Amino acid sequence: MRGEVITLDRAVELARTGDIWVFRGTSRADRAIRGLTNAPVNHVGMAVALDDLPPLMWHAELGRSLPDMWTGKLQRGVQLHDLRAAVLQWGQRYGQRGWVRQLSGELTREHEDGLLRAIARLDGTPFPSTAALAGRWLRGRAPRLRRRGPTSPDDATLATAYCAEVVAVTFVEMGLLPDDRRPNWYDPGRFWSGDDLELAPGFALGGEVEVVVPPAPPAAPEAVAPARRRRWARLPRRARS
Repeated sequence: MRGEVITLDRAVELARTGDIWVFRGTSRADRAIRGLTNAPVNHVGMAVALDDLPPLMWHAELGRSLPDMWTGKLQRGVQLHDLRAAVLQWGQRYGQRGWVRQLSGELTREHEDGLLRAIARLDGTPFPSTAALAGRWLRGRAPRLRRRGPTSPDDATLATAYCAEVVAVTFVEMGLLPDDRRPNWYDPGRFWSGDDLELAPGFALGGEVEVVVPPAPPAAPEAVAPARRRRWARLPRRARS
């Protein structure tokens, strides 16, 4: 599937829970994230498509311009957004290229219950600073000396959450990923097809399909303030010519 290109409308139409969305931008922050994590992409989210709800995007970001569909509020950090609106924002406003990797495998009610538990626990969790992100990425690669129970306290409750950690913790809660890594071991590049991300038996992620985002509509011309028009009207005719 790598090398294929589809429209955003088609991607939304085909969306199913567990599809992975990855993004790559050119801003200084985007390049910093890729440099810190040695990843080809700088953002990752996952699709949520349940029952009759419109497809949603589950991810973490600094912005707060879209309403969170879980709380109905504008918030930073971990958020559940309308999928189409989120991809438009990342493509038009942030200038990012986006790809989708479709999840294959049969999801059950147990998988969906795990997804909802993760959303209920993580929604609204703050996004870490860039400096904190570097430290937690390095700590995530340090050897794990001991575990206390199936999930250590550091893994069960995230004081802050980076986008890749949100997807990883959600996949673990759903039973799609093994619970043998710290959440901060994951970065967006782990969800790129160039990395060997081993999912539970019966599940796999397809190759990247680039999603074409329509261009942003032209901005409306800025209206001249009334006070400014009045000052202009008071100028002598000769000065206006």
